[in-house]
Amino acid sequence: MDRAVKIVLFSVIFLASQINCQEAILRISNGNTERDYCIVHNHSWTPLSETLDAALQYPLVNLTSTVLCNTSGVNPDLVNGKAVVVMRGDCDFSQKARVAQSLNATALLIASNKALTTPTANDSEYAKVHIPLALMRYRDFLEAQQMFGDVMQAKLYAPPNSKIDASIAVMLLIAIVTIALGGYWSGTCERDRLNGVSGGGGESKADSGELFLYSPLKVVFFVALMCGMLVLMYFFYSVLVYVIIVIFCLASASALFSCFDAVLDLVGCGTGSFSIQSHNFSVRSIILAAVCITIAVVWGVYRNEDRWIWILQDLLGVAFCLNFMKTISLSNFKICVILLSLLLLYDVFFVFITPFFTKNGVSIMVQVALGPDASGEKLPVVMRVPRFSAWAQNLCMMQFSILGYGDIIVPGLLVAYCSRFDVWINSRRKVYFVSCCIAYFLGMILTFAVMLLSGMGQPALLYLVPFTLITCAVVAACRGEMRQFWAGTTYEVLDSSREPLLPEGRTDYSVGEKC
Repeated sequence: MDRAVKIVLFSVIFLASQINCQEAILRISNGNTERDYCIVHNHSWTPLSETLDAALQYPLVNLTSTVLCNTSGVNPDLVNGKAVVVMRGDCDFSQKARVAQSLNATALLIASNKALTTPTANDSEYAKVHIPLALMRYRDFLEAQQMFGDVMQAKLYAPPNSKIDASIAVMLLIAIVTIALGGYWSGTCERDRLNGVSGGGGESKADSGELFLYSPLKVVFFVALMCGMLVLMYFFYSVLVYVIIVIFCLASASALFSCFDAVLDLVGCGTGSFSIQSHNFSVRSIILAAVCITIAVVWGVYRNEDRWIWILQDLLGVAFCLNFMKTISLSNFKICVILLSLLLLYDVFFVFITPFFTKNGVSIMVQVALGPDASGEKLPVVMRVPRFSAWAQNLCMMQFSILGYGDIIVPGLLVAYCSRFDVWINSRRKVYFVSCCIAYFLGMILTFAVMLLSGMGQPALLYLVPFTLITCAVVAACRGEMRQFWAGTTYEVLDSSREPLLPEGRTDYSVGEKC
C-alpha cells in the first residue's frame, strides 16, 4: 500500500462522536395490534414515564392539517382529553403546547418532515406547559395511520438509557484481540526476516514494503502532517470526507487481502498459478483480491445502512489496524516514546484546547467526527458495536459504542515493537509483548471506567499512552535491558543480508549490530 495512503488515513483516526438526544418511545395500538415509533422529547418539559406500564394511554387524534399556532378551526370537543398530532412549523414548540393545553389536550405530538431535534424553548416557557410534548417523524405517523386507521391509542414513555452496556465488552474484546494479533504478526514477520524466510513466489519477506520510523525528525513531521490533515478536514469536510472514504476502501481492501493471504499461508493453502503470455498469475491471489474488493465496494455503497453495515466496517477496520501494525515499524523505544507522547498531546490539544478557538465552542476533533456536512457522511475511522440496551434510541437511530482506530493503532505500534524486541533477544516467554498487552488491557478498562463514571466520552490515549509506556520501561529496567530496549536497532544501516537469530540466552544487542 502506498505510504501516502497510510499517512492520510492515520491523520484522521483519532475521532470520536457523541449523540446528545433525548429519545423516547411512542406505542400506538388499536386493541389488537401495536407498534413502537421513535419520538424525541425534552426532559425540561413535562417528563415522560420510564416504563410502559406506568405510562398513561390516550386516544390519538389526527390534526396534521394544522400547525396549531392558534385555536382557529379546531373543534375543542375533538381534542378534549386526547393526544393530538400536529405539523411542525410556523411557530415555536411552546406556543403549540400552550394552544393544545388551552384545548384540554392531554399530550402533544409534533410531526416533522425534517430531522428530529430536541424541542427547546426559553427557560421561562417550560413552566407554562404541563402536558407531554414530543417530536415524531411525519412518515411514521402516516405509516401508523395506514396500519391502524383512525382509531389509535397512544402511550409515551422514555426508558432510561443504561450507562453499562454489553457492547463495551465486545468493543474491549475487539481492541485486545486486534492489538495481540497485530503484535504477534509483526513479531512473526521479524523472525522470518532474520531467518531469511521467503514469502509466496520466492519474494523475500524483508522486501514486503514496511515503512520504518527511525528518525525523530520524521516522527515530528508525521504528527505535523496529521495536524494539518485534521485542520483541512475541519474547513473542507464536504469534499475531503469523500476522499477519505475512497482511500479507506482502497486501503482496507489491500489490508484485508494481506490478512487473508497470511491466514492461508498459515494453514498451508496452495497458491496455484497459470500463465498468460509468459506472465504468471496466482489463482489464490485473484480470488482473494476479488473477495476483498467486493467487501470494500459493498461497504462503500451501503455505508449509511446502520443496521448491518457496521459488521463490514469493523471487519475492514480490524484488517486495516492489523496491516498497519505489521507494516509500520518503530525502530526503538526512543521513537515509541516520542511518537506516542506527541500523539497524546495531539489528542489533548484538539479535544480540550481547540474549543477556545472555534466559533461554537466545540472542539475541532468532535466537529469533524460528528460530520458537520449536511449530507450526513461520517469518517470511517471507528470500530462500531450497537448498544444492545438502547431500545428507545435504536428506534430513532442506531446507537453505537465506538472506538477510534487510533486508540488501537497508536498503542499497537508499541506492542508491535515489543514483539519484535522479544524476537531480537530470543525471549521465548515474550515478556515485553505480553506485558504491553496487559498494560493496554488495563488502560482500556480505566478508560471505560472513567467514561461510565463521568458520563462523557474519553480520549483513550490519555490513559493508554502512560499505561503502556511506563509498563514497558519498568519491565526493561527490571530485566536490566533498558539500554538495548531504548536503542533498538538502526534500520537505516541494515541491508537485506540478515543473519539468523542469535543463540538462546544472548541479549547483548547494541545499536548498529545485526539482529
